[in-house]
Amino acid sequence: MLSDEHFMKQALVLASQAYDAGEVPVGAVVVINDRIIARGYNQVEQLNDPTAHAEMIALTSAFSFLGAKYLPDAALYVTVEPCLMCAGALYWSKLGKIVWGASDEKNGFARLTRDQSPFHPKAIIRTGVLAEEAAELMKSFFRARR
Repeated sequence: MLSDEHFMKQALVLASQAYDAGEVPVGAVVVINDRIIARGYNQVEQLNDPTAHAEMIALTSAFSFLGAKYLPDAALYVTVEPCLMCAGALYWSKLGKIVWGASDEKNGFARLTRDQSPFHPKAIIRTGVLAEEAAELMKSFFRARR
């Protein structure tokens, strides 16, 4: 069985692609049975769409791949804590597991939800996986734009 760190590294590769494209560097992968079935990275600028977050793109790809609207047997790995919009999509997707790297105090869901989880009650949540790498990518991106 492959580790959470293995899949987070794959999400970090996608976040680097977003960075190179001038997008906020967030990457996401959807995994079932140790196999990546979908990938996404932020494409807000490229698509001129504020909903084109890495998680949303990865989820849409996973739904299409499986021909299903729920993902109870899947895990999502995303480099940064999901925003409230993405947390809602993750809830409705009924994902079995959600893993993220860096916290996002400014735009993450936790800023608004406080002590209540916005995710499906059966979802396994793991945070802080390769958080330093994900945070450094974000910091580097915003430093370069100031």
